[in-house]
Amino acid sequence: MSAGTALAVALASVAGLAGAVQVAVMSELGDRVGVAAALAVSAVVTLVVAAVVLVLAPDGVSNFREAFHIPAWLWIGGALSILIVLAVTVGGARIGSAATIGIIIAGNLVMAAVIDRFGLFGVDRIALTWPRVLGIVLLAAGAALSLHKTN
Repeated sequence: MSAGTALAVALASVAGLAGAVQVAVMSELGDRVGVAAALAVSAVVTLVVAAVVLVLAPDGVSNFREAFHIPAWLWIGGALSILIVLAVTVGGARIGSAATIGIIIAGNLVMAAVIDRFGLFGVDRIALTWPRVLGIVLLAAGAALSLHKTN
């Protein structure tokens, strides 16, 4: 495994752990201050952290300027981030962290398979094989099962 691949796997693993924490924290924040305020606080914290990273990164500021000279559709990641934070803030408090994360991951895999299959957004095409389909179906079934709560 190359160093770049190992780094990608490590970051994805940590992000997976962080995502579960984010559901719990954001749902609690949403309960305490309201969903809109929680979403705004999250966006402000994200902006501050991103600004620090931008300033500290080599060529960060010049690359940031360059981002305004590319097609605007490439900016949708920011809007989608807000949707994800909204979903975890609302979902965690109502259906629990495990169900929220399970449903989000199932949706991620379905959309990722479609993106890969058709090479959308400039990614390489990857065939939709039966093991991939089976994995998505099993994950979706697990997400559906995680909606069942007993108290």
